Amino acid sequence: MKIRFGYVAISLNLQDGSPNKTLTYKRFTELPDDDVRLYKLQSLTKENLDTTRRILIYNKAHDIDVYRFTSKIVPLVTHEDVFDWDYIQPFQELYTNIGNYVKENKLRVSAHPDHFTNINTPKKEVLLSSLKDLDYHVKIFEAMDLSPKEAKLVLHVGGTYGNKNKAIERFIHQFKEIDSRFQSRIMLENDDKSFTAKEVLGICQELSIPMVLDIHHHFCNHNGENINDMLADIFDTWKNEIVPPKIHVSSPKCEKQIRAHADYVNIGFLMDFVNSAKVLDRDFDVMVEAKQKDLALHRLMEEIKVFDGVEVLDGGSIKI
Repeated sequence: MKIRFGYVAISLNLQDGSPNKTLTYKRFTELPDDDVRLYKLQSLTKENLDTTRRILIYNKAHDIDVYRFTSKIVPLVTHEDVFDWDYIQPFQELYTNIGNYVKENKLRVSAHPDHFTNINTPKKEVLLSSLKDLDYHVKIFEAMDLSPKEAKLVLHVGGTYGNKNKAIERFIHQFKEIDSRFQSRIMLENDDKSFTAKEVLGICQELSIPMVLDIHHHFCNHNGENINDMLADIFDTWKNEIVPPKIHVSSPKCEKQIRAHADYVNIGFLMDFVNSAKVLDRDFDVMVEAKQKDLALHRLMEEIKVFDGVEVLDGGSIKI
């Protein structure tokens, strides 16, 4: 089986490798007028898009085919007190160039809206705000001409609100009511406090959407289930997709902060999962969510070489 590795948003190995350039809302209000404010938003957006394209080129040079776009390409884009402005048309050429690069090089890309993007909320105003954030992400992918099969969004189920079963029912109901532009992009991930892998799998099966297994979150939050008993079903949620299943990996920062992400990935923790997955003999991709971003991926690729049965194919993939 083939396993590809990717990382999230920022390249620490690349000069000026952060596509998250922004400004605070306070600083935004201190600018002298709306013309200056718009200029600042536009200049930061262009810088973030330029950096994103440089990162993709850097990734390809290092054989990294899996990458998560930042959600912060457009600064303050969903802030309720910032005026609406067109963050697509002025940069259409940049979006097109990024999308073309992704497709020409067969890269796998995604994004992960922030935790406040919550479909199962009981509050109408929070749902509307969440839909606004989803619309922003989808517009970015549409501007890049990346289809729902080519660029997806990772979400968590949301809060339990004192009744987990009702929260799951509300997620399913409200998911079915949202725009199909959003539905077709969404994949669900188990989280480290509320919804276990087994619970998220049930939702994904009900809605026929892919599930992203986070093995660190499963370590933190489970009811005694063995992930090996669910893995085939989790991978089967990807049967209608053009890409293989994807998992997330990170390691606990320390014993007292098991939910926090460490700088690097504990290679033994990852290989325990890989060895279990060998039984299925199915390709899958791994998103590295370590604090050291691409540096953590590069270290992982060096450390994995010593394991028996591992063939390193290039700088971002292995064969078992």
